[in-house]
Amino acid sequence: MTKLRATLKRLAALFHRTRRDADLAAELDSHLALHIEDNLRAGLSPEEARRQALIQLGGLDQTKESVRAQRGFPSLDSLLHDIRFALRMLRKNPGFTIVAVLTLALGIGANTAIFSLVNAVLLRPLPFHDSSHLVGLQNGSYPKGGFAAMRERIHALDVAAYSDGHQFNLTGQGDPVRLNGTLVSAEFFSVLGVQPQLGRLFSAGQDQAGQDSFVILSDHLWRNRFEADPSIVGHVIDLDGVPRQVVGVMPADFRFPSVLTDVWVPLNIDPRDATSYWAGDYMPVIGRLKPGATVAEADAEIQQFDSNVRTMFPWPMPKDWNAGVAAVPLQRMLAGDLRELLLILLGAVMLVLLIACANVANLALARGSTRAKEIAIRASLGASRVRIVRQLITESVVTAFVGSALGIAFAAGCLSLLKTSFPSDTPGLANTAIDWRVFLFTLVLALIAGLISGSAPSIECSQTQLTESLKSGGRGVAASASRAARRGLVTGEVALAVLLVSAAGLLIRSLWLLSNVNPGFGSEHLLTMRITPNESFCDDAARCVEFYRQVAENVRALPGVTGAALINTLPLNGEVNKRSVQLEGKPATDQSLPLTWQNIVSPGYFSLMKIPLLRGRAFTDEDTTGNPPVVMLSAATAHRFWPGEDPVGKHLQLSQTQQWWTVVGVVGDVRAFNLRQNVPDWMQGTIYLPYSPLSTMEDKRVPAEMTLAVGTFNGDAGVVQSVRDIVSRLDADAPVSEIQTMSALVSSAASSSRSVTLLFASFAGIAFLLGAVGIYGVISFFVSQRTREIGIRVALGAQPAHILKMVMREGLSMIVAGVAIGLIAAIALTRLLGGLLYAVSPTDPLSLAAVALLFALVAALACYIPARRAMRVDPVTAMRSE
Repeated sequence: MTKLRATLKRLAALFHRTRRDADLAAELDSHLALHIEDNLRAGLSPEEARRQALIQLGGLDQTKESVRAQRGFPSLDSLLHDIRFALRMLRKNPGFTIVAVLTLALGIGANTAIFSLVNAVLLRPLPFHDSSHLVGLQNGSYPKGGFAAMRERIHALDVAAYSDGHQFNLTGQGDPVRLNGTLVSAEFFSVLGVQPQLGRLFSAGQDQAGQDSFVILSDHLWRNRFEADPSIVGHVIDLDGVPRQVVGVMPADFRFPSVLTDVWVPLNIDPRDATSYWAGDYMPVIGRLKPGATVAEADAEIQQFDSNVRTMFPWPMPKDWNAGVAAVPLQRMLAGDLRELLLILLGAVMLVLLIACANVANLALARGSTRAKEIAIRASLGASRVRIVRQLITESVVTAFVGSALGIAFAAGCLSLLKTSFPSDTPGLANTAIDWRVFLFTLVLALIAGLISGSAPSIECSQTQLTESLKSGGRGVAASASRAARRGLVTGEVALAVLLVSAAGLLIRSLWLLSNVNPGFGSEHLLTMRITPNESFCDDAARCVEFYRQVAENVRALPGVTGAALINTLPLNGEVNKRSVQLEGKPATDQSLPLTWQNIVSPGYFSLMKIPLLRGRAFTDEDTTGNPPVVMLSAATAHRFWPGEDPVGKHLQLSQTQQWWTVVGVVGDVRAFNLRQNVPDWMQGTIYLPYSPLSTMEDKRVPAEMTLAVGTFNGDAGVVQSVRDIVSRLDADAPVSEIQTMSALVSSAASSSRSVTLLFASFAGIAFLLGAVGIYGVISFFVSQRTREIGIRVALGAQPAHILKMVMREGLSMIVAGVAIGLIAAIALTRLLGGLLYAVSPTDPLSLAAVALLFALVAALACYIPARRAMRVDPVTAMRSE
């Protein structure tokens, strides 16, 4: 109790210090007066009586300090004193303060912004109940049959599966509208541990064929399409012509697996349909650990299951199917490749902060040369070296904290811009904000930045020689002592800047090459839109083919339209349609059949898209009957299937069909998958079929959804409404959506690379600017400190060229060392960017040489400006300056 009372008294002593000090002073004055009075009565003179009284009290100031130490916390008092002194010094030197604070604000703000993304995507717990027990299967996906087997055989997890990216027509609620949907297993929501805001979740068994006529709505759809009707549960809505009962509405903050999801529909698991059961959607699987189970145990079970599930498929599976599958925390699985990118970006902004710290340290060293006399006086009055270092580091840390406050404001303003650099459905991206984790990170970063930027100047300044500093008035001594430190800091700055600029240069060159890739088609004056009748509409294949024939024919007749054609999968839209083929005269097992990208197009597509016909002929209206069945190949596919032969007239057979298709033409290669490659690495080619009753997909149906490409003179928006009217007359339930120009689609295909490159270029630009400023500052300081020497040299006959050479040598020696170190680091570390580059080696000599040349030119300019000033030094003025 006594210790607690003493502690409380010490805490109370931190407040009302002025009043307590006044009381203490009054009390000591009273004691002093009593002692003086006693000494006077003892016959001492007034002066001697006072001196003896002070000796008896032990000195007023010493006694005051002793009492303060006993009643408070001396270390805390000292810290507060140092902080107040630091703030006074910052106010006294506004120029230094503004430059240092802004420099650190840039570095800390950039780190705060990027860390806020890292926090949202990688660190913040997922918004689900007990999310630490959620697991995802990384590098693995399973068809419905594989998932059904897993549900029975895996015991460490309650598993669930989902298939994202599906779309449905909502009809009977005004104009038809296209919705984004996710197919989910019955236990999907319960595994995640979420509850609806209205209604209920799917029940066990409601993902089986014939029992799946239900739907759960998103909050956004419920509010915007159904006006937040509280009685919506139990109502029946039509999705793709199928009546489904609404059983629930999810909360507004539930956005899994995508912020774009409008509806969740049960999987249709039907073992009787082998194609859908084993070759349909290959789905990601998630799970929740059962009580007492661990991720390691779940992973072991998954490995065992994966080795056995292959025998369940009705056909042989490739050896590399699900290679590397592993059970990992769900957050890690969802982050995917974005994890590596975010960590690389965080590393880049850390380098920017280090450069900023080096610049501030250089400023502090220069400022220290003017404070040498002050520090010498403090030392002569009894301040220890440790005390002086602590004071100087406190000033640096206070500067960093002020910079961090500005940096947080800077980061908050950049967050919305940063969010646009990543896909909108990135997990956690929508919730990116500066929360307590980000705030704590910023404070720790500011402390570290303050220590880094203040350590070297503090140590250098504390080594001041008292006699020399007092005699010199503070000039020259500290400057000479800090010269090596300043040179080292600038060399480090340049090295870090070279590393960042090298990385940015590689990305910029990669983006330039990617942006100039020939996609294989023309994109000018092309408007595209997706037409999506209900799937049941195309149960009659002939009716579906006739519908699209009339759509294209009527659109071609519109004023301002130069042509119209259809394709099932537009190039670069991210959708993959695969089909294995059997080549005539080349027997193969099912496992070795070539897998191709299957495009289904209408006549006139190749001429409209400006895809060159290289051999044979294009499709005609006669080919839309499907008799005889004909096919076209891309050039690379024709060469791969029949090397050195004429492919026209050859035959191939599509999987799950009996007909042999005749090759009638070969067209140029098209970047269908993305701008980096024509088709995924696991595919062997591209085929084109005419849109006919025989042109089916893997599910043996003709595609119900087609994209209409319209050639226009000026892309008039009136064309869109005219197309809507035409489609509505032919099928009132078919919405027209995804309206965009082909040029915009090509541009968006490079948007991800463009965003990453822009971020790196911004960081590299800041680093480059700070590096150039650091070089200029050091050389300017060098010139100012050697003004007298330069004046003497000039007076003794030194030519301007000699002065220029001396100053340039000082600067270029730092630059050469920094560039060399930076290039070595770039060669070692830019390999991490390999997955972000296109057609550029991470050690591309041209890019690295360009960076070295750029730094050499800028460094030469940064050195020349102060060197030119040095050449104009007047000897008389220089001598008087000392």
